[in-house]
Amino acid sequence: MSYEFDFTEVIAAWPELLAALGDTLMLSALAMIIGMAVSVIGALGKTSGPAWLRWLINEYIELIRNTPLLIQIFLVYFGLPVLGLKLSSNEAALLALVVNVGAYGIEIIRAGIESIRKGQIEAGKALGLRPMQIFCLIILKPAIQAIYPSLTSLFIMLMLNTSVCSVIAASELTAVASNIQSRNFRSFEIYFVVTLLYLALSGFFWTIFTTIERRFLRQPAR
Repeated sequence: MSYEFDFTEVIAAWPELLAALGDTLMLSALAMIIGMAVSVIGALGKTSGPAWLRWLINEYIELIRNTPLLIQIFLVYFGLPVLGLKLSSNEAALLALVVNVGAYGIEIIRAGIESIRKGQIEAGKALGLRPMQIFCLIILKPAIQAIYPSLTSLFIMLMLNTSVCSVIAASELTAVASNIQSRNFRSFEIYFVVTLLYLALSGFFWTIFTTIERRFLRQPAR
């Protein structure tokens, strides 16, 4: 083996990697926040909407869950301009991730809503609570407790999936790493460091999410 490892140029590009790390976190956070809004609306439509709306939401979920994220990104970035809507790389990446995470989030939130016993909802109605009060006071917190682990897993998956957006040159960690590699040809070194960064991000967020669950969401002992 004649290859000599040299991390000098990777260390020199550290400011670029840190900036890309911030872009990855921003993209992940925006996609998750907007995607959760889509998920809540979709879950409410699927559980209590009219038949045509439930059918439409089901078709959306099946379409997204049975096609690769890469194809969805290509469809948004290369397909929408045909319809007259041209997006930048970052905008297309955000839209594709929102559409993707929304489909998975709908099913997660729907399961949380349906885990609430109907007797609790009927008790809220008997007390004269309005539908929004019932949702916020009776449904929301127990539902979050039920689906919190799934939502945290969804965020980690979303954060890691941002790497796929490098194919359209969106501003994120993998795309910047590819640009650095094209300059110094140190493929192993740069992608080894990027792997460690993704591992560190995943470990950091798992720790944060676990701490939040333990302190605020864990069911009290009975």
